[in-house]
Amino acid sequence: MDKANAMILWFDQVGIEDTPFVGGKNASLGEMYQNLTKKGVSIPNGFCITAHAYRYLLEHNKIVDKIQEILSDLDVHDIRNLQERGEKVRQTIRETKIPDELKKQILSAYKDLCNHYNKDSDVAVRSSATAEDLPDASFAGQQETYLNIRGEHALFDAVKKCFASLFTNRAISYREDKGFDHFSIALSVTVQKMIRSDLACSGVMFSIDTESGFRNAAFITGAWGLGENVVQGKVNPDEFYVFKPALKKGFKPILKKKLGDKRIKMIYDMQGNKPVKDVPVSVCEQHKFTLSDKEVLKLAKWACIIEDHYSNKAGHEKPMDMEWAKDGISEELFIVQARPETVHANKDKNKLKKWVMKQQGPVIIEGKSVGEKIGQGKARVIKDVHGIHDFKKGEVLITEMTDPDWEPIMKIASAIVTNRGGRTCHAAIISRELGIPCVVGTDDGTTKVKPGQDVTVDCSQGEKGYVYKGILKFDINEFDLKDFPETKTKVMMNLGMPSKAFELSFIPNSGVGLVREEFIINSSIGIHPMALIEYNKLQDENVKRQIDEKTFGYKNKVDYYVDKLSQGISMIAAAFWPKDVIVRLSDFKSNEYANLIGGKLYEPTEDNPMIGWRGASRYYSDFAPAFALECQALHKVRSEMGLKNVKVMVPFCRTVEEGKKVINEMNKNGLKQGEEGLEVYVMCEIPANVILADQFADIFDGFSIGSNDLTQLTLGLDRDSELVSDIYDERNLAVKRLIKKVITVAKKKKRKIGICGQAPSDFPDFAQFLVECGIDSISLNPDSVIKTTLSIANKEKEMWM
Repeated sequence: MDKANAMILWFDQVGIEDTPFVGGKNASLGEMYQNLTKKGVSIPNGFCITAHAYRYLLEHNKIVDKIQEILSDLDVHDIRNLQERGEKVRQTIRETKIPDELKKQILSAYKDLCNHYNKDSDVAVRSSATAEDLPDASFAGQQETYLNIRGEHALFDAVKKCFASLFTNRAISYREDKGFDHFSIALSVTVQKMIRSDLACSGVMFSIDTESGFRNAAFITGAWGLGENVVQGKVNPDEFYVFKPALKKGFKPILKKKLGDKRIKMIYDMQGNKPVKDVPVSVCEQHKFTLSDKEVLKLAKWACIIEDHYSNKAGHEKPMDMEWAKDGISEELFIVQARPETVHANKDKNKLKKWVMKQQGPVIIEGKSVGEKIGQGKARVIKDVHGIHDFKKGEVLITEMTDPDWEPIMKIASAIVTNRGGRTCHAAIISRELGIPCVVGTDDGTTKVKPGQDVTVDCSQGEKGYVYKGILKFDINEFDLKDFPETKTKVMMNLGMPSKAFELSFIPNSGVGLVREEFIINSSIGIHPMALIEYNKLQDENVKRQIDEKTFGYKNKVDYYVDKLSQGISMIAAAFWPKDVIVRLSDFKSNEYANLIGGKLYEPTEDNPMIGWRGASRYYSDFAPAFALECQALHKVRSEMGLKNVKVMVPFCRTVEEGKKVINEMNKNGLKQGEEGLEVYVMCEIPANVILADQFADIFDGFSIGSNDLTQLTLGLDRDSELVSDIYDERNLAVKRLIKKVITVAKKKKRKIGICGQAPSDFPDFAQFLVECGIDSISLNPDSVIKTTLSIANKEKEMWM
């Protein structure tokens, strides 16, 4: 077959090597249709109107010279000039006549597609640019898509509009910036059977985390109705993360589920003049997830199959960007588009940059962060695209949402803030390509941020992005990891925020020495576990109302606790898999537990909660039913999600007998020491842990020194009291002697021993002291890992020279 001169090619006739003939989007659809449908990936059938057909239309109607004339005085830096020239070119193509031969072939293919589906088919008509010369470009949103197209008249109109969209303002500007001739790239058109997602849901999926570039997770977003609203950022979609390595082994590792508001949906417009329309979503639907867990896992499996296929084809790992849709009639899922992810795929893995805020200011607005950077400048609030002409380079764009027409000013913005959209919307995709910070889904950024005021946009703190008042100071720390030293002493991290885990996993490390479970409970759950267990007995209507608001959709309230806690732990465990991740069981003090919703109903008032009812003492007491929920969450992470790199650590264990009671409670709740490699450590933070270290070593698999509590109990002071704070010092000789002793005993008893206290993060000399003592691992705050690792490497070199 002479593909170069064909005007119509079906999906089963093209593959990825045919990009010059049918464009990247069509080539990818054909590649998947031919190779992956037999592996279980569902792709709707369709055909391609080729790049040759596009060129034939231009040449037959003799409009190439006219287009060149229109673009002869193009100035992409003059927004009005760009808009006028772009509209004239698009109008020229839209008004041209489709040659009879081409029209005949399109109509014949359309009728064959209708016969294939046994009806007058509704089709999606999409643009597919031949971008073989631009392997680093995703072309997100540069060309147009038309949905629910029926009949030959509507089809021909949509095809011409797609051909014209090769000259969208953004596409023109992009090619000018890259120095490409406008006629070196052609446009093919996809005509594909529509999936009735207007009656169900659709969304975007990546085989990589879009923010950090973490490659072991699939990221899925979804909203009700047709998928354009997700892509365009009109809705804040549901979000799901799935851990790919465990999924491939048959586990069900849904790491995170986050409900989006999904206030509108795009559906077919059967009565109106347009093929589709937006309608409101009921409150009930807004509070429901678009996908079941089974469907999330199915899509993630498809993401793995698609990524593996393209990676094998390319000879190297190739993360993918996909669009999916669910048919509301058949209830089946489909992949309707796939292309390579380009932002993280081309990053230098040996370069590590960290943006760090050095000042704090009033928060004007917050939303979802895109990227990890910080930007600042004068706020330019623009309500619609007609107001983009006055935008100045270096300003911060504040708007409702963006589309391809905004691209010329987006590329000169220092940051972008939108009211609507999720992490896969147009503004998010383009800001990643441009390498600028973006905060999406703020709801009311355009009203809260005042035009002309100085603002700082911060995306450096995890999944939440912040817009601060004023120009605040920040640092950019850059590290070259190419020759970063390896140390005999394992350098691990202390973590409590699951949202930062993927990003922090790129810092050189040997795993996580301390996951603070109470941080996850406080930020992701916020409810006292006993209030959930005894929900039906609660008399306080205000407490019940607050619980209902947080646990919407959960009939059994304790399931909310187990789900959220297991998801928080699993995000961290997945980020650092297969390295050890040591999870410390909840170590709230009674006054901290009391601050949770419903907490005051269950917590005693203690004069000094720091040395009161905390840690191990809770787990076998009246608090045991709540402790059982922690065990269930950990069991779910290890057994259902397959993250067996998770270890468990018991805090504030005062006696050996207490340790035995805790292990017994864990056994009752499915966490059996030694089963499937489960190790149970104990915090060494009480002098008794040191004095009886040999006996604690008989029941635990290892120790982790908590220097904060060990210091306060050795020196007999309350570390929360400012009155004696000048005495508090982990480097006190008494503390160091205890630490040295417990390391010696642990080594003798062949037990692992590390430290997760604050001291080595703050004092490099203390870290060097620990190396001299022969400690196995040192767990540090993430911001001190690199400098302390270098210090440890120097000390080890000095000791062994």
